[in-house]
Amino acid sequence: MTREAPRPRSAYRAWCTIPTRWADNDVYGHVNNVVYYSWFDTAVNAELVARGLLDIEHGGMIGLVVETQCRYFAPVAFPQVVEAGVRVARLGTSSVRYEVGIFVAGSEEAAAEGHFIHVYVDRETRRPVALPEDWRSELASLE
Repeated sequence: MTREAPRPRSAYRAWCTIPTRWADNDVYGHVNNVVYYSWFDTAVNAELVARGLLDIEHGGMIGLVVETQCRYFAPVAFPQVVEAGVRVARLGTSSVRYEVGIFVAGSEEAAAEGHFIHVYVDRETRRPVALPEDWRSELASLE
């Protein structure tokens, strides 16, 4: 089986710098796999907040993760700093597929990459809602 190579830095449209923490390392001396999913969430949600789209506490619409995946290419360990690149791979009616590349600061090769899909729902009813036009416009710029 041939493994697909990771995307280059140029494939990503927005960036979030994240310092690793001592607690991120596991007994094997590298960042534990579950931490990468936290980085994905941090990078995407930080971008949504920075663009004025996501109101974490009071917004009527929230994103629920319905699918996620990560592929690992190289280890990361404390005290390295990572740069998480974000792009939108698919913009649906009420869903978005975000793809995230994790790069050790300054590196051209991804240490990991993955995706998750948010389905946007009404905060109260938890029923899917169509993405508003301001969201569509902002997210399209990440495609």
